[in-house]
Amino acid sequence: MDSQEVSIPLPDATLGGELNVLPGTRSLVIFAHGSGSSRHSSRNQSVARALRAAGLGTLLFDLLTAEEEQSEMHTRHLRFDIPFLAERLVVVTKWVRNQSACRDLNVGYFGASTGAAAALVAAAELPEIVRAVVSRGGRPDLAEAVLDRVKAPTLLIVGAADTPVIPLNEQAYAKLRCEKALRLVVDASHLFEEPGTLEIVAELAGEWLIKHLGAVSH
Repeated sequence: MDSQEVSIPLPDATLGGELNVLPGTRSLVIFAHGSGSSRHSSRNQSVARALRAAGLGTLLFDLLTAEEEQSEMHTRHLRFDIPFLAERLVVVTKWVRNQSACRDLNVGYFGASTGAAAALVAAAELPEIVRAVVSRGGRPDLAEAVLDRVKAPTLLIVGAADTPVIPLNEQAYAKLRCEKALRLVVDASHLFEEPGTLEIVAELAGEWLIKHLGAVSH
């Protein structure tokens, strides 16, 4: 199937999403964006295109409704509410697994910034479903309480120039008990805006996700 706009019903809200399931694919990567972002994030969209080119399905969705996003801009009360964001991700994961096109797919997460913490908490809650996690410029330290329960192989990608976030990732890496890797991208800052750095992220993420999820079956 081609790109499909979806509405994801939750008990307290309806979230918009963009689902791409490729013919013959074995896997689906669910994106959890960072604070102040949405499914339209240019960086996550760029990585998603690269993953689809490598044979992986993708789901990008909004963690917050438009109304919550408006309120959040002024109060910033939700962006660090990791349990809230993780629970949203858990519900969305269960919803997409119930869609006929996705029922048998291996599921992985790609989380950015605070979305990476939400992805790790959700992965700890869904060990039978989530088979891999990738964090881009993430704050895995915000998931500290569950890091030792994460079973999914986890890749932490950090910009080598993102000096405040590197030690937070190193501390989280030390607490993970699953298969894991930590990669620094040379010359990259927190948002990976430097030329070529986001392409490196996509390549590292693609290799990790294909290794642990599989891609298109032939």
